[in-house]
Order: sequence, then C-alpha cells, then structure tokens
Amino acid sequence: MSVTAPLGFRAAAAAAGIKAEGPDVALLVADWGCSAAAVFTTNRAQAAPVVVSREHLAAGQARAVVVNAGCANAGTGEQGLRDAREMAALVAGEIGCRPGEVVVASTGVIGVSLPMDKIRSGIAHAVPCLSRDGGAQAARAILTTDTRPKETVVEFPLDGHRATIGAMAKGSGMIAPNMATMLAFFTTDAAVDPRLLHRALREAVGASLNRITVDGDTSTNDMAVVLASGAVPVKAVMEEGRDYDAFRSALTEAAREIAGMIVRDGEGATRVAEVRVEGARVESEADRIARTVAESPLVKTALNGGDPNWGRVLAAVGRAGVDVDMARVDLFLGDVWVAEDGRARAYDEERARHALAEDPIRIRIRLKEGRASGWIWTCDLSHGYVDINAHYRS
Repeated sequence: MSVTAPLGFRAAAAAAGIKAEGPDVALLVADWGCSAAAVFTTNRAQAAPVVVSREHLAAGQARAVVVNAGCANAGTGEQGLRDAREMAALVAGEIGCRPGEVVVASTGVIGVSLPMDKIRSGIAHAVPCLSRDGGAQAARAILTTDTRPKETVVEFPLDGHRATIGAMAKGSGMIAPNMATMLAFFTTDAAVDPRLLHRALREAVGASLNRITVDGDTSTNDMAVVLASGAVPVKAVMEEGRDYDAFRSALTEAAREIAGMIVRDGEGATRVAEVRVEGARVESEADRIARTVAESPLVKTALNGGDPNWGRVLAAVGRAGVDVDMARVDLFLGDVWVAEDGRARAYDEERARHALAEDPIRIRIRLKEGRASGWIWTCDLSHGYVDINAHYRS
C-alpha cells in the first residue's frame, strides 16, 4: 500500500491522456485535515504548482495532494498559476475541503500549458476510485522517464503503539535536488505538530534526498511533502524528545530508501556509486567536494566503463573551489588505495577494476585537513542518458 499504509489515507489514479499511455493523474486524500509540511526546489525558475503549493502549505495544514505527469506546468506564466489553482479547486470540490488544503504537483515537459480538459477528466475519474489499496496505482501515475515506481513503508514505536510512515516518489533525471527529489510524498498516522513536522522533514531530506545526484540539474518542480493524519490513538508529538526522535529517525529511513531507489533508476544508469570525503575542515567543504566529484562527466563516464581512472577524481577534487592541499590527498577505490599524498601508489590494477564492479562503487577521498566528512550517491553517465534526453519532447 506504500503511501496509503498509514491509517487515514486513500489514493487513486486515472489515465487522462496527458502522457501517451498509462495513468497520469494521481490523488492522495486524507480522511480529515492533517498537519503538513514541505520543502521545495531552490531553483529560481519555479513551476506554478510549486508557487501555489507553497502558499497552500504556509499554515501547516493539508487534506489532499493532486499530481499530474506528462506536463510540468513550468514556464507557463499567469496561465500556469490559474491552472494549478484550478486543479486544487477541482479536488477540493470533489472531497469537500478548501482549495488551500490541496497540494498541487506536476512533472513532465517544461514550457507547455496544462491540458485542463484532460486534468478535469482525470480528477473526476480518480475521485470515485479512492481507496486504501490505491497507493500503488498513484505511485505509477506520477512517473515520467522512471522505469519503476519508488515506494516504501517504515514502522516505528510511538508511545507504546506502532506508527507507520508511507512514501511514494518519482525521479530519474534532472536530479540534483538541493532540497528533495523531483517529487516525493510521505504520509504518517502519527500526530505531529506542524513546526516539528517541518523540522523533521528538513532534517530527513538533508540526510537523504539532498545527497543524491544523477545529472547535476535541479528541477523547476522539486518538492517533498509530508502529511500526518494522527490516526494512531496516541498523544501528539508536540515537543522534542523520545517520540520526536523516533518519528524523525523513521522519516529519515524512509527518505533514504526512496533516495536510493531514485539514484538506481537514474536515466540510463547502469552503476551506482557512493562518494565519501573524509578529513575536511568543515562539513560544507566535504559536501562540496563530494558533489563536484559525483557530478563530473569524466568521473561518471569512467564509472560507466568500469575504468579505475582515479586521476579524474583527483582533478575534480582540485577544481571544487575548496582550499585543499592536494599534496596531502589520498584516494581509494573500494578497498584499493590508489593515490597517496596527491600521487600514484603501487596498486593492483585488476583489483581496482574489480572495485568498479562493486555495488555500490565506493570512492573515498581523504583530505587530512580536519575531522569533518560528507557523502553523496551518484550514478554513471551512459549512452542511455543521452538517448532519453536528446529526444525528451519527441
């Protein structure tokens, strides 16, 4: 049931014809009003649904989420805003809530107006199908270039009971989030104060979805949303403490599972790698170096070919914009120590090649500048990525 596994949620999907085939409108509806929080793309070019959903979630409450795939409703001006608001109003009218309680999300081609006749039809057909069993259909309806849905369920103890977090997400390309992946939706049957819900979401995203990259492009439509129904009969989480820590830990676990699924399903991806930086002065510098390495086209193509060309990693470290003494940098591919103090060591080339066949590939960079560390997950760059994106609109 994934996103509908927690008590108090129903979902449905419809094929409205926005995409060439398959379901393309998804609804996630709570049985009553929920505490809600979200984080949004940091791209200054923000899609209409991001603008509208940010307004709707300002009060920390929501009742439903409506998502369409096949059209991003980005770069569409005032008409795009009107269309996003109409999507919210249509759902609100069907389920009996205020439009401001509906989160709107879109994914697909940028610069194209929503086909509102199809949107209206899709919502009208999805509402009667809402059910606890509809989570899987909704998770499929939000996909674009993804090859498979991303769903997970995590249970956790809460005041002597068992509470649940469910999640669904989409993301395969244009992934370098700086907040979340393209679209991610979390539900829980715990009751959580909106302020703490937002804090937990930001912390969970920072330890998961903000640590993946497929191609270095931050989307116009990124959002991660969490709704808390409070259906489990326990007291609400209103302050920091054991219950908050249990919830935050479970949300982080769910977000990490989703993040791993996204990077594995990166457009054209055949290999996954973890880039870890140790011995930095501060965490932000470690993260910057890790991201520079992870997004290097030369590093990513070497990963695709299984070529232990560690010089490309060293070069990426040097151009990351961090003041590093390159004469002290060590590099490891898996367990193979390939470079010491910025120059080659005597190592077994065949063992290094085997390290690039591991799952995940492990690239470790030791700076010897301090005690801070950082990491990021990435994937290789293949011909498949070019094929998908060279003809994305056709």
